[in-house]
Parts: sequence; structure tokens; C-alpha cells
Amino acid sequence: MNIHKRRIWDADGRCTSEQAYVSRRRFLGNAGVAVGGLTLSGVLGCDQKSSAEVARLASAEKALEASMNPQSGNAFVRGERNPRYTLDRPLTGEKAAATYNNFYEFTMSKHGVWRLAQSLKTHPWTIELAGEVKQPRTLDFDEIVKKLPSEERLYRLRCVEAWSMAVPWMGIPFKAFMDWVEPTSHAKYVRFVTFNRPKEAVGQAPGTAWNWPYFEGLTIAEAANELTLLATGIYGHALPKQHGAPVRMVLPWKYGYKSIKSLVKIEFVREKPHTFWNDAVPAEYGFYANVNPKKPHPRWSQATERMLETSGKRPTLPYNGYGEFVHDLYKGTPEAA
Repeated sequence: MNIHKRRIWDADGRCTSEQAYVSRRRFLGNAGVAVGGLTLSGVLGCDQKSSAEVARLASAEKALEASMNPQSGNAFVRGERNPRYTLDRPLTGEKAAATYNNFYEFTMSKHGVWRLAQSLKTHPWTIELAGEVKQPRTLDFDEIVKKLPSEERLYRLRCVEAWSMAVPWMGIPFKAFMDWVEPTSHAKYVRFVTFNRPKEAVGQAPGTAWNWPYFEGLTIAEAANELTLLATGIYGHALPKQHGAPVRMVLPWKYGYKSIKSLVKIEFVREKPHTFWNDAVPAEYGFYANVNPKKPHPRWSQATERMLETSGKRPTLPYNGYGEFVHDLYKGTPEAA
């Protein structure tokens, strides 16, 4: 396969090259790497599995490929990469990022999310705009992405569980969204809510331990920060369901649980809103949740992080390395790292 045109996932020397990216995808398609780390060549060679087992693994790989290349019918606007946001590490491979997810609406098993999330219906999709805003209304997702500017950004993502990855997101700067919907001067915070569909998301079934739907919040200044992204795509295509299709928040200086997935409501409010994990376990999860290597989680250190795919360890950076963009938001507060 000869490639002459730079693709959206192209990167400089600090990111995965196009050749490596395409080779990885070709390896998935032709060599048949199966979920769980087995390969079809290993199955056929050393393990001598039955033809039924080989077919099952091939089917699983086909399903994984499909999940990473969604054909949902949702609008997806491509844009140029913004060179302002660079990485100090390679991009995480798409398969690794697609098969290791926290999305408790489906399962607490990180490796199981990608399968179970495919039951979520993501088209058509609407977002309720509410609260202190010029015109509360219901927005069609396709309308949002057609009206507002979109760009690609390379961001680090740091989970509170001390693992991390590097991702090429596509999305709309949230400040552009705010300028479009025009919050009033009374808006001091933004509250976000995800879906609640127990028939589509087995983790939301009655009797589970959590108070669904998932909900999060930001200060109005955090929401307007240049890093805050309303993400609609990843790796050059629309968001797969396991990543929060069709639209999610991305806040690279905060722990990943703040980047709420599959948004159905955005509400501008006067008072500080409750947030899901702060309500559930307040001693462990705060409202701000800024990445801070000096502040350990009650059950583990945050001083280092494990890189997804390579399993290599790196020192955790204050604000996940984005201090120059956000430090002024927290001057004079305990959140200043």
C-alpha cells in the first residue's frame, strides 16, 4: 500500500509515524491479533485450536475492527491538526486505546467495554442545553458539528488509576461552543450529564451500586480554557462507542474521570454542581481532579504513571504537563500544583 498524502494521524518524531500506524492496522487485519493477546498464527501453529475456535477469534477481531471504524451515520467534521498541542511521547496504538476503557455504564472490566458498548444507539443524538443560557433548547449533534469549527489535537490522557495514554482527538474547542450558545453572566459553572439507558447499557441495570446517570462539572473558567475540547473523533474518524460516541469532553490536565462520555445534557448553572465520583467516594475523588503527582490517591501513589501499550513508567507531570495553559486558573487555591 503506497501512501503519498499525509494523513490526519501523521506526526512528528515524538509521535507514532504513519508507517507504524498503518503497519499496526495491517497487522490487525491480516495477522488477526485477537483480544486478550492471542494471535491466529499462534492458534494455528502452537495451540492447534479447532477451526471453530479460529473462526471465533477471527469474528472477534472483525468486530473489534468494526468498533474502531464506526459507521453510525453521525456527522463527523475533519479539521487540521493544531500544532500548538504537542506530545513528549509516542501516540498510543489505536487497538490498545480501543480495548482498554473505563465506562462503568457497560462493565467494570476495562477489556470488556468495547464489546458491550456496541449496544448503545448513537444516531440520532441530541443534547439538551439548559440553565443560564440565552436560549435553552435541544441541540441535534449533527447540527453542532456542522456549525462549529473542528480541529485535531494530540493530548496526553492520565487516568486517576495511574495509567496513561496519548491520543489524537478531533473536536470543537468548548469556548467556541460557549460563544455559540451564549451563557448568561449568571453562569459560574457548567454541569454535564450522560445517558441513562439500562436496556442498552447493562451496567445501568436496576440494582447496580451506582447512581446513574453519570454527571460532572467544571467552573466556567475551566470550561472556557483553550484546552477544553468537545471531542467528536479519534484517530482520524468518528468516536467509537467505547470512547464515548458520539460526543464527549476531553480535559487533558485533569484525571480522566472528568472527561465525561456520551453527553446528553449541558447545563450552565450558578452554584457548584455535584459530580458523580465526588458524591460516591468524596475522600478519594475531588471536584477539581487536577493531575498532581504530589497528592497521592488514598490507595496508591500518583508520582508515576504506566503507559498503556508499552507498560513503561514515566514520572507524572503536574497538571499532566499542561501547567502553562491552566496554572492561572488555580492561583491562590489548594489546587495550584
